Amino acid sequence: MTHRVVDVPTTPAAVPLTADEEVRRTGLVRMKLIATGLFLVAAAVFLGCVLLGNDAGPWVGYVRATAEASMVGALADWFAVTALFRHPLGIPIPHTAIIPRRKDQIGEALGVFVQRNFLTRSVLAEKLRSIGVARRTGEWLADPEHARRLGDNLGAALTGFSQVLRDDDVQAFVDQLVSSRIRSTPAAPLLAKVLEIAVEGGHHQDVLSSGLRGLSRFLDDNKAVLRAKLGQESPEWVPEWVDDRVFAKAFSALQKFVGEVAATPDHELRRALDLRLQDYIVALRTDPAAAERLEVVKAEILEHPSVREWSASLWGGLKKSLLELANDPSSELRQRFQSSIVHFGQTLRDDPELQAKLDRWVEGAASYVVEQYSDDIADLVSGTVAKWDAVETSNRIELQVGRDLQFIRINGTVVGGLAGLVIYTVAQLIG
Repeated sequence: MTHRVVDVPTTPAAVPLTADEEVRRTGLVRMKLIATGLFLVAAAVFLGCVLLGNDAGPWVGYVRATAEASMVGALADWFAVTALFRHPLGIPIPHTAIIPRRKDQIGEALGVFVQRNFLTRSVLAEKLRSIGVARRTGEWLADPEHARRLGDNLGAALTGFSQVLRDDDVQAFVDQLVSSRIRSTPAAPLLAKVLEIAVEGGHHQDVLSSGLRGLSRFLDDNKAVLRAKLGQESPEWVPEWVDDRVFAKAFSALQKFVGEVAATPDHELRRALDLRLQDYIVALRTDPAAAERLEVVKAEILEHPSVREWSASLWGGLKKSLLELANDPSSELRQRFQSSIVHFGQTLRDDPELQAKLDRWVEGAASYVVEQYSDDIADLVSGTVAKWDAVETSNRIELQVGRDLQFIRINGTVVGGLAGLVIYTVAQLIG
């Protein structure tokens, strides 16, 4: 399969080793020293046998053949292992430095391998079923300590999110959202519904009663002011005692009327109010002119500087309150959030039917992602490997497998020596 090479950041030529890689490097160096030491021992034994010659006895031939074969085996395996990662002795021998030279092809093959063996619906579904995502998620969420951690993360996430957003942009968006929402919502049907509910429940009469009682108190509190106003408006030739009697009688009649309306549930004024409200409800629903007048009033209210200032400041107040509550572990918001997390976790943990639904959803979502983006994931693998430095890649791979490969050199030294001994012994027996 041909993959597109995606553009990914280039890995630096020299990346600091992790603690695990440092341990691996120490082990690799140790194994290289052991393998090289065995080769040097075989070489020393071979040189000693050469210096002794055959006069020292027949055993010299056996030892020399063993040491000679050990050196050959060690050198052959050293060449084979070294050729994987670099040119032996720096000599550009054909078919050496395989990993650096074929790094891109290895990356592409790795991408195809991952795609075909891991990024498939069947493999993914089987793995998800064995994990039991929903059950484990429920068990994790049901732990109050985990819920508390999620609460801490909520505060941190909201804080970070608020720092990314520009307050001016969000404030303008909220202002526009609120204004456009109110402007696009017809006021007449909404007001008609509110008034209808008020009339059916008698709430408008409660409001009227409260208003009348308030009016009565207002009149009592301002009786002197009203009397003074009457005196100012009365002609100068009218005696003051006349004004006093007229005011007292009018004030008493007004208070009596207000008290009667407030105390009488079936007062004529209340019935008249019912009729007027019912007529107005019908007009709001059937009379375009009434609806249009209400829209004009609504527009005037929305355009008022105080209302615009309030809508524009919504985000600032909401942001401040939300961040304070989200970052306060003892706030009602945090407590409710954490208790909701725990409750949901307990429900998910104990409800097999809910677990099955969530598992099916997770499996479907994961399968969709795999089917839609498996090529891209494979491209990411191959493209990332293609961007790596060849020498650095070779060194990193050697750190992972090099220690085991040094056993090949050790085995080659030992097996080569044994093979040489067997061959020499057979030759002696035949001869």
